Amino acid sequence: MNIEVLKDYVNKGQISVGIEFGSTRIKTVAIDPSCNTVATGSYEWENQYKNGYWTYSMNDVWIGIQKSYNEMYQKIKNLCGTSITHLSSLGISGMMHGYLAFDENDDLLVSFRTWRNNNANKAAELLRNDFNVNIPERWSIAQLYQSALNNETHVSKVSYMTTLAGYVHWYLTDKKVLGIGDASGMFPIDTDKKVFRQDLLERFNTLFQQLGYQQDIKNILPEVIVSGESAGYLTETGAKLIDPNGQLNSGCPMCAPESDAATGMVATNSVAPKTGNVSAGTSIFSMIVLEQSIKNVYPEVDIVTTPDGYDVAMIHANNCTSDINAWVSLFEDVFRIMGVKYDKNELFTKLFESAFNGDDDLGNLLSYGYISGEFITDVKQGYPLFLRHVDSEFNIENFMKTHIYSAFSTLKIGIDLLKEKENIQIDSMVGHGGIFKTEQVAQSFLAAALESPVSVMKTASEGGAWGIAVLARYLVEKQHFNLSDYLDRYAFNNSEQLTLEPNENDVKSFKKYIQRFKASLPLEQQIDDQT
Repeated sequence: MNIEVLKDYVNKGQISVGIEFGSTRIKTVAIDPSCNTVATGSYEWENQYKNGYWTYSMNDVWIGIQKSYNEMYQKIKNLCGTSITHLSSLGISGMMHGYLAFDENDDLLVSFRTWRNNNANKAAELLRNDFNVNIPERWSIAQLYQSALNNETHVSKVSYMTTLAGYVHWYLTDKKVLGIGDASGMFPIDTDKKVFRQDLLERFNTLFQQLGYQQDIKNILPEVIVSGESAGYLTETGAKLIDPNGQLNSGCPMCAPESDAATGMVATNSVAPKTGNVSAGTSIFSMIVLEQSIKNVYPEVDIVTTPDGYDVAMIHANNCTSDINAWVSLFEDVFRIMGVKYDKNELFTKLFESAFNGDDDLGNLLSYGYISGEFITDVKQGYPLFLRHVDSEFNIENFMKTHIYSAFSTLKIGIDLLKEKENIQIDSMVGHGGIFKTEQVAQSFLAAALESPVSVMKTASEGGAWGIAVLARYLVEKQHFNLSDYLDRYAFNNSEQLTLEPNENDVKSFKKYIQRFKASLPLEQQIDDQT
């Protein structure tokens, strides 16, 4: 971008910013009025397993947002010599689902319980059967109900419940609201009225009261906001929480806080019916925007929404790249003890590219990269597991190909079910996330897994932080467009993408691998019983 043009945007307060709390990074993206990225910042953080739950430090939330924003701020200041003081608009995104419960004094009652926890099996089953709607165990309402079933002492004090994005937005604006996409991972949505389903709210109250609790769930849940609607303004306190140096002024409009799933749809231009995307990181999920509602209830399939309220079939697997990252770290240790200098990005690239030379049968290797449990494959507690036959071809090419296949295998099982039983139609599927950084490797294997073309966009590399920045920009767009039209006209009018068709040999290879993957699942399922 021309430096003088950027300077003018900064001086006139025409920069929009998105901040996303992902599973491994808190990322800030600044965009211009045409949705072009002008600067980014990030802060790495990690979940922790404490007292039986996956969690993050709330202190790290605020450290991360400040460091991430400041890195972006400094890059812009270095580029054009001007400090950001005013923003055109701002948006917050975060990991979907989870459990953040507060009392009447707005104090957090228990540590943040993330989407990664598989502790709410009983609650999810009871609610699913009662509502006749799939309620996965990672949904906020399942977490609350499971806490009630467990007679946890904090439940009687719950006055408000939200997601990570909703929590941060609340502190920045004083507004207890949530974007419809994120809200749809808390409690079922009425997509005609764009609110939580009234009949199921009443039904939950009855179930809650039967356990001895008197709160009204309607008062506990946040207000639902659709993309393009105002979700409040940045307060003076909120501005200082982001920029304690005091350069950032309050008052900019804020879009609805959204989930990483919803911003992933925006980042891949997948908000119109019959479009879809796969987001691959610590977890992996596909979002397929439905042309019409599915006929049956499947425990493997969540029904959530786009940021503008269309039904979406979401298939979510808790594990994707964590085990791959752990193995690469082991290879790094080898270089370290040998005193060999190396570039980490190049190491990832070379290892991924080696997978192209793997055998069609992957050398008879098998991997379950299950750091945490998986509902789709009925694994309650994850234990990473790598298996090989005594006569296997155990080399780096087959090893890497096996782990990339494994990263997509649980998702494939869920999508195959939806294709077979509902005959869903997908015109386009876009992949985004770090696993696609090495060109064509993971993309081609995902195309084989889904048996459909897969595209990767350059803008998708910025991920959900760019997506929430675009939603923030959409909020202040003076011309009226629906979200899909706006993305086509502005965000993606000059987008570049690479589309790969499924390779026939890879399709056959993946089908055979999935047979082996399913056949050996009892080994993974039984480990927890033996420990």
